[in-house]
Parts: sequence; structure tokens; C-alpha cells
Amino acid sequence: MATGTLPLVVSRYKVPLTLFILIYTDILHCQQFIIPFKAPSNCSVDEFFDISSLSCVSCGPNQRRSTTGLSCICKTGYQTVITDKASITCQQCPTDKPAVTKGGFGCIRCPGSLSDEGECKCPQGNILVERDVNGNLLDEARCETCNGNAPALSVPNSSGARCERCQATFMNNSCVCDPPNVLAGGLCLPPGSLSTNVNPSVNYAQLKFSLQSAWFVKNLYSSSAACLVFSNLTACQALGNMCVMNMHSFSGVSTDACGLFNTIFRSKAALSSTQDISYWRGNLPWLYYGDEPGLASRVLQTDPVPIGFSFRGRNKNTDIKLLAAVYNVRGEFLRWESVGGGNLQLCPETTNKLAAAFSFGTAYKQSCDYSVEDLLHTHPEPLFYDVFMDLGGGENRKLLPLPTLVYNQQYNGRFINQESMKNWYLSRRMFLVDTLSGREKSTSRPKVIRVASSVKIRFQLVPRTQEGKVFPPLMIVTYRDIPISDSNSKTVSTTFAVEYEMDQNEARMKTDTALGVMGGVAVLYSLLKTVSWKRRIASPLIDAETMLKFMLFYAGDLANVFFTVTVGTGLYWLIFYKTLKAQQFVSVLLPLPAQEEQFVTYIGCAFALKAVQFLHKLILQVSVDIFFIDWERPRSKTSRTVQATGESKREPSPVSIWRTYFVANEWNEIQTIRKISPTFQIMAVLFFLEVLGFSNLALRDPWPTLERLSQAYTPSHSLILRYGVAATLWLCIGLLQMIYFTVFHEHFVEDKIRQFVDLCSISNISMLLLSHRCFGYYIHGRSVHGHADTNMEEMNNNMKRESESLCGQRGLLPNTDTQTFQVSLTNRLRSQYDRIREPISRRSGPSRLIDAGSANQFEQNSRGYHTMNHFLGSIIDHAHPDMDYIVKDKLMFERVVGMEFLEPSEKSIFYNDEAHSFSDVLFYGNEATLLIFDTLFFCVVDLGSQSFVLAAVLTYVQQMIFRLIRNTFGRKNLVNKTLVDERFLI
Repeated sequence: MATGTLPLVVSRYKVPLTLFILIYTDILHCQQFIIPFKAPSNCSVDEFFDISSLSCVSCGPNQRRSTTGLSCICKTGYQTVITDKASITCQQCPTDKPAVTKGGFGCIRCPGSLSDEGECKCPQGNILVERDVNGNLLDEARCETCNGNAPALSVPNSSGARCERCQATFMNNSCVCDPPNVLAGGLCLPPGSLSTNVNPSVNYAQLKFSLQSAWFVKNLYSSSAACLVFSNLTACQALGNMCVMNMHSFSGVSTDACGLFNTIFRSKAALSSTQDISYWRGNLPWLYYGDEPGLASRVLQTDPVPIGFSFRGRNKNTDIKLLAAVYNVRGEFLRWESVGGGNLQLCPETTNKLAAAFSFGTAYKQSCDYSVEDLLHTHPEPLFYDVFMDLGGGENRKLLPLPTLVYNQQYNGRFINQESMKNWYLSRRMFLVDTLSGREKSTSRPKVIRVASSVKIRFQLVPRTQEGKVFPPLMIVTYRDIPISDSNSKTVSTTFAVEYEMDQNEARMKTDTALGVMGGVAVLYSLLKTVSWKRRIASPLIDAETMLKFMLFYAGDLANVFFTVTVGTGLYWLIFYKTLKAQQFVSVLLPLPAQEEQFVTYIGCAFALKAVQFLHKLILQVSVDIFFIDWERPRSKTSRTVQATGESKREPSPVSIWRTYFVANEWNEIQTIRKISPTFQIMAVLFFLEVLGFSNLALRDPWPTLERLSQAYTPSHSLILRYGVAATLWLCIGLLQMIYFTVFHEHFVEDKIRQFVDLCSISNISMLLLSHRCFGYYIHGRSVHGHADTNMEEMNNNMKRESESLCGQRGLLPNTDTQTFQVSLTNRLRSQYDRIREPISRRSGPSRLIDAGSANQFEQNSRGYHTMNHFLGSIIDHAHPDMDYIVKDKLMFERVVGMEFLEPSEKSIFYNDEAHSFSDVLFYGNEATLLIFDTLFFCVVDLGSQSFVLAAVLTYVQQMIFRLIRNTFGRKNLVNKTLVDERFLI
């Protein structure tokens, strides 16, 4: 029976049990672990903050919160009876023993009154004794008087628990500082040693007010007097610290911290100097270098540091080793500390990145925003640093002090360190955060805090050094005064930087010399171009147009000068600074960002002038005179019925215009072809810069590595190196493309320029291009077969005959192949050309809706076209003796300078031109200008945006825009000058 009832019981409770399990499981999965936020300040008087549960817990009976708020103690008048690790029990003291002992574990009678804490209180000069010599608790406490007379000379210690010998400055045979002696800071000072009328104020020049510092009120006079009278080392250091907190500033008031320090400094002139340094007097801290005019330049630029830095080899040395002597605000020496972690850097960062600041040659800069509230908690008192450079030397280890330039330092109200170097007042010792001197009361929050918003260490390379020598590094500190109102919402920006500089005057002089010399050559070359232009337009007068043309030519040539100098400068720094083999010992350092401004200006000038040249050439290209000379003649006559008489009349069949349209279309297509692929150019440059990491060569450190670890510090980019890398890559890839297209592509794949010349020959059409009034280019396309308007079979036969040399050659002259010429026309021929072309130039272009007036105009233009075609054809055939021409070769020097020495007075001159110079009116023949313009555009955008990707995108957009402009206006010019209907240009 028992075995039979078990399944029934289970089945009866199966559904509720399953439901309970599901609900419980769901509760476990959905539970959120949320606790209320509590801080010690949120707990009441009867509660303490439990650090385990992070909550406020009530104290037991007769207990109250301790001063820390993290435990409970017995109330006044109650003793601790039982205690364990977790809790205490408090019991009230009996009436005959109302006081609690010092430890709180016993009750005792007092010989006098009780303190506020319920303990026995003794008169001044007495100590409280609660136990005998064996440690047994007395029934009644005793107040023992310390013997202040000789020979005991004792006084109660600071806690009042025992007697100790009084301070040595107390006079006579007593520990009482009797008048007229002055008691200050626990010292008994003789009368007249130092005026008690000191100025304990701290000046906040940025906020334009000063306040009475509680710390200065308490310690300024005593520290000054102890330093002056007793040469107390700690007091002297404390006085120096107060001067440092006052920004090392001097004023007309000689009783402030720095005035008192200076008074004591002068009083110790008879003493020997410390470490053989005249500015470091005995017993005093070294705060100043001296106020002689020009001292700063002598300290910073006279004697180099006796160690050298090297980037490679056995003597490789790139570690900057700095040590700091650290003092607290009371003048106590704390330790020697190696500078390199976060001691001089407020910004939190990884160890690797912080250490990068002290790798020679790496331009380091780290900035962050720090909460003022955090500064108040983490820096209750300032620490002071005397920074030295460790020169090594083993057992004879040597240190070089780092001069400090405090930007906020004032001298009689002037910020002298913000003026020229000759007025600088170098100093020593610095701090990072001062939250102490701005307190008007010792227990209150500061009204103002001072923060070193900028700490900069600057190294200057010795000029023309070959051993990596530098002058003593300079530490530049800028402080910021921050008023404390709502510290929770306030932040302060702090920066730590290490800079490297060298004298750039020589490099700047060489650059300016190169610009001057090359600029002078550019003037001569531009004059030569202007003279050539005047010859080509057959104008002997020097007028405003001539001056404008000279300025346009000079803009282009001067742009090339600026471009050459800037690219050369960028390559110089790239090679000699980034290539380790070039610097076994450091000999060059990058210009500072401020020193790069002139270089950037040169780049801007190059770009602006090159843009003027580019637009000038663009305008010239879309305004050239073009005419297609059709050599085709009718091959048969057709019959036409005359309506008036009804008779049939035979007339020559018209010549097809399609060949002209075909050549015009091909010319229209090659107007914007280039010797490079712009798209490939941009993609290749981006690939090298962003994918392969060539952009890392522009970083302000000496390491030529293309890959950088993510956890390593990455310095900022140098504009000179960035320009040098980008411009060099763009030019190299462009030149490689040009070499490829010229050597391989045009010979084995496709040469559109030569193909166009071949097309002209096959189409039996010549082309006259006039880029100037009396100068231009001629493509001789007269077919050697006489006709080109034929069928496929005859065309193939003609091609076969030409390939087998069964017909004449294509050249203008018999038995020659030269088809392209530069032409220099006589003024008479050009005038006749203009007279014939005048009707054509007045036309407004064909329309789909042609009225009677426009039809008449079209006939007039058509006649003008045929007249021009006949005229130019007859000129080529020497049919006009008064407008004849000769064919000759150009002299080598004429080709170099781009000018014709012979003026075509009687006959025009056709110069053989196998280089196809007619491409000068196309983008193809101006690749150098386009390449330099694109390079400068890319670099200017990048320097402005610090983004290679954005520069690449905008460069591509710019190329497309100017290509569209060139195509559009070139198309309109082709239509206007050749009478080709725009509707037939595809």
C-alpha cells in the first residue's frame, strides 16, 4: 500500500511545486542588486559609517560618533568597560570620580576642573599624571609643574603628557620668554632682530586682489626671524617656500615673503656661497639667479651641458634623467625623487606614455582637465621641487640645476618674464598645487587655489654641434589663480610639455637667400616669357596689358620657386631629423610650431600664386582659336533640276561634314586627358599615408618607424614634416605615373595625342590652333590618298597601301613624316584671317527653330566657313606669295627658352615639332602645373584640417570641378570657333 500511494501524493503536488520552482527561479533571474548611497557626512550624531556595509549604523547606548565618523566612542563622562573587535560597552563614571582617563578605560578624580571632553585639566605649565611609575591608576590625578628654571629648563610637551627641555632660543636661565623678547613660533627672539610688522598677504595678480593668508600670519614672521637670527635651516626653507607661493614676486613692500627673503639674502653676503654658486647663500634655499640685465641669456646660452645625446650607435643616449629635491611646506626635506612618473604631471596616464616625456627628441605634450574638488582633496599642502639634471658620473655623480622661468612673476608690478629674454628673472623651486596659502583661516576652505596650469621643459641645441650638445634646459611654469566658489563644477586645464629647439636663424637665412636668388631668376624668366608673348602677338608696345601679363607669368614662376624651396626644406628635415644614420649625434632639431609659421606662409604663397597661374592657363585654353581645314573635294557630280526652266543641271556632290564632326568630337574628348590617373594618384597617396603608416614619419620624434603601438605615446605632427611627407609622396607617385604613361602606356597601350594626329590624316582634315595672335600650332592631316570620304573597302585598301609604303608620306613637305608644327604667322596673314573670321564670330549658334533672319545668318556663316577653309588650304598650298611660309627646325636654345628669335616679317615660319607641342593647349601638355597645383591643394587642406582623408576628398572634388569647367567652356569655344554644331558633340 505504501508503494502505491507515493505516486498519488507526488502527482497531487506536481503542479504547485512546479509553479513554485518557476516563480522562485524567475525571482532569482530578475533580482537587481541596488543599495542606497551613504557617506560618513550623511550619518547623524548617534550613527557611524560602517565601512563593511557602506551604510550608517546606530551607535550603542551612551555612545556617540568619533571624530573620524568611522566608529563609536563613549559619551562624555562614560568609561569603556567591555570591548571586543566589534563593539564597546559604556558605563557612567561614579560621582566621586567624574573624569575619564586619557585612554577612556577608567574613571578618576581631578585636582582641578574638567575639560570639554570630560578629562582632567591642568593649569598652563603643568602636566597631568594619572598613573604611578608602575602603571597603576591613581585615585586622584595630579598636576605636576615643569621646572622652567636652570638647570632643568623644562616645559610641557605639545600633548601635555610629559616635561621636556625648552627650546634653545629661550634666554637667561628660564623657559619664559620675558619682554622685550618676542615669542613667535615657539621661539624666543631677541628684540630688534626683525620688525614684527610683516606683510602676510598673498597677491593674486590674475584676480587683481590679495588676501591675508592664515599660514603666512602664523609662520611668516617666525620663519623669517629664525632664519635671520638663528640660521635655522628648516625655517629658511619654509620662508623660501612662502616666497615661491607668492610667485617669486618682488614689490615695493619689503616685508612680504620675498622681500624678507631678499633682506636675509643680502644680510648673508659676507658668508660663503653654497656649492660655489654665488646665488646660493649659506643656510638659504636657492630661489633666484640674480637681477643683472642679460643674465638669462648668459645662463641659458653660454655653457653647454657636459653630456651629449645620440640617436644610435654605441654611444646612444636618449634618456633625460632629472632629479628633484622635495620639500614640504614647513621646509622639511622629504627625499630625492626621480622625475619621470606623475610627480610633475598632474594628468593621469600610463607609465609608458609618462616616460615618453623624457626621451630626448620626442616633443611631448599632455593636457587634461582636472576637477578643483579633486585637487582640494589630493593636495592639502603643496610640495616644492628643486629640479636638477642628472649628469651621471658614477661615484662622482654630478647634478645640473634647471633654471625656472615663472610667467606669473612680478617685479614692481611688471610681468618681467613675459617680456624679452634680456629682462627675464630666472628662479628656482616650483610647486604644482597650492591649496594652503589661499586660506584666510586655518580650518576653512581656501578662497583661492593656485595650480601650475602649464609646466614646460625646453631644450636648446648648441649651434653647429656635432656631439649632440645642448644648453641647460629651461623649465617654464605658468600658474593659474582659481577662485573657489562652486568647486564641484569647476575644472582647471593643466599641461605638461617637453620642447626641443635649435637656432633657426641660419636655416631661415639660407631659405631667404634661396628665395631671393631663385626669385631673381624667376623675374628674368618671366621677362623672357613676356618678350616671347609680345613677339607672338606682334605687338611692340609696352602697355597695361603687357604689365598684367608679366605679373601673371611671374606669379607662376614665383609659385614654382616657393614650391621648390618648401619641398626642399621639408625633405631636408625629413632626411636629417628622421633618418637615424644621418644623426649619430644630434645635430638638428625640428622647428617649434611657432617657428613653422613662416614656412606655412611660404606654402600659402605658393598655393595662391600657383592657383593664379592655373586659372590663367585655364582661361587661355578655353579661348584659343581653332579651325579644321577640310581637304576633301567632291569626287562626282550629281544632277539637279532647276525649277525656273525645268532643265537638269549637273553640280558637284557636297562633301560630307561627318568627318569634321568626328575629329571635333575626338578633340573635345582629349581636352582634359592627363599623363596621370587622378583617381589612382589620390588612392595611392592615401594608401601610403594611412595604411602603410607613412604619416607617422611626420610625428615630432626622431624615430622613423611606420607602425606605432597603441599603448605608446604619440606626439603631435610637425607641419614641416607633414608637408614634406605628403608633397614628396604626391610628387613621387605622380612622376612614376608620368614615367609609366610616357615609357610604357603610350608605346604599348594607347597614345591619344598621336592617335588624334593619325585620325586627322585618315579624315583628311588639318587643324590650325592659334594660342596667340600670331603664334600657334598646325596639324597637317591632308590624306596621302587624296580622299577620305569613302567606303570601307577603299579605306582598308588605302591603309594597306600606306602600311606597305606604296603611297606618299604624310608630312607637309615631300618625303617627310612631320605632321605637327609650331607656326609663327605674319601680321598680314593674321589680319586676313580675322577679316574672314569676323562673320563667323558674330554668329549666335544654330537652333532647332530657325527663322528667316537666322537662316540668312547661317548662310553667311557657312560662306565664311568655306571661305576660311579655302583660304587656309591655299596658304598651305603656297597659293599666296605675299602670305607664304617656310618650314624649318627650331634651334635648341629656342626650344629651351620657349621663344622664337626670328620674327616673321615677310613669310610665316612653320617650325617642325615632333614633340606634339599642340598639347600645350590641353591639360595633357600642362601636367607639371596641374601636378604641382594638386600637390599644393592637398597639402594646404591637410595642414588646415590635419586630415589626409579630408584633403584627398576635397582634392578629388576640386579636380572634378575644374575638369567640368574645362570641358564645358572648351566645348563652347570649339563650337564658336569651328562652326561645329554643339548637338553633334557627344
